[in-house]
Amino acid sequence: MLGSVCFSSGGWKSSFSAARAKFDHTPGVWTKEQVEAWKPIVNAVHDKGAVFICQIWHVGRVSNYGYQPNGQAPISSSEKQVSPQPQHDGSVSLYSTPRQLGIDEIPHIVNDFRLAARNAIEAGFDGVELHGAHGYILEQFMKDGVNDRTDQYGGSLENRCRFALEVVEGVVEEIGAEKVAIRLSPFATEADCWDSNPEALGVYMVRSLNKYGLLYCHITEPRMTFEEGKLMIPHRLHEMRKAYEGTLITAGGYDRDEGNKVVQEGYADLVAFGRLFVANPDLPKRFELDAPLNKYDRTTFYTSDPVVGYTDYPFLEVSKEKNEYKKKTLEEAQECQAVLGSITLT
Repeated sequence: MLGSVCFSSGGWKSSFSAARAKFDHTPGVWTKEQVEAWKPIVNAVHDKGAVFICQIWHVGRVSNYGYQPNGQAPISSSEKQVSPQPQHDGSVSLYSTPRQLGIDEIPHIVNDFRLAARNAIEAGFDGVELHGAHGYILEQFMKDGVNDRTDQYGGSLENRCRFALEVVEGVVEEIGAEKVAIRLSPFATEADCWDSNPEALGVYMVRSLNKYGLLYCHITEPRMTFEEGKLMIPHRLHEMRKAYEGTLITAGGYDRDEGNKVVQEGYADLVAFGRLFVANPDLPKRFELDAPLNKYDRTTFYTSDPVVGYTDYPFLEVSKEKNEYKKKTLEEAQECQAVLGSITLT
C-alpha cells in the first residue's frame, strides 16, 4: 500500500478538448502546446521516483453553455439535465440542458479519447486512466438513470456499456493495454447519475474488461450507509472482485489500517487515497511511520486557488506535531537501543 502513484492535474483530471471542460483552470492534453507544458511537470514527478498516470475525461452533460465553443449545448447520452449541485465551498453549480449525442458522432468522441491518450504518453506519462465514473460521459451512457436511448447504445446493459468499451478498445489500440486503466463507480449517484442495478452493471463491466488485460481497474465503492438507524459498511465489491481477473484498486474513505486489512483479505489489490493525500503530501511516509495526519479542509476542494488547499498543507517535518512526534520516536528508539545494543540513532 505504501508508495506513490500520482494522478494528473488540477481536480486530478485532464480534459481533452475545448468542449469537454467542467471547471475553471482545468488543464488539457489536446494540443501540442499542452503536451509540451506537461513535460517538465511529468519529469519532476519522475525525478521523485513516482509513477504518473494521466486521468482523461469527458464530462458530457456535467457542464454548461459557458464552457462550450460558441455557447452550444453540452452532449450526453440523453437530454436529461443535471439538477443544481451544491459545492464544497457553499456555491451551487448550474448545468445546461444537454443534447443527445448522435450515433454518427460517437466515433469522433472515441477518437478524442485516443488522441488524448497518445498525447499523454508523448508528454511522458506512464499511462492513462479513463474516467468512467462520477457522472461523466462514459457513465452517462452506462447508467439507466440517465440513458433513455432506444438505439444500439441504450436499453440493455450490453448496449449501455457499448460506448465505454469502444473507448477502452480504441485507447488500448492506440497506446497498448499495459498503459491503460479505467475508473468506475457503479454504486455512486454523483451528478444525478444512477443505475437501477449497480452491482450487475459493475460485474458486467469488469468481466467485459478482462479480455483487454488493462493496467488496473479503479473502483469507487459505497462505504457507509444508514440502515434502520445503524451505520453500515456494505462491501459490495466482492462480486466485482471475483469477476475481475486483473489488478483491482478500491477507493472509498479508507484509513491506513482499513486499507491494509482489505489488501490482506484479498478484497482489493491496492487502495487509493484522495482526500488524505491532498492534506498530506507525504502520506506514504506518514503511513509507514504511523505518524499523525493533517486534517483536510473540504471547503477548499475543487477551487481554482493555486495555493490554498492545494500546496499549503505541511509536510511531516514542519507540521505542528513535529516536536511531539520526534520526541516520541526518539524515546522509542532509545528503549530499543537499550535492549538490542545495536541501533545507531541519527
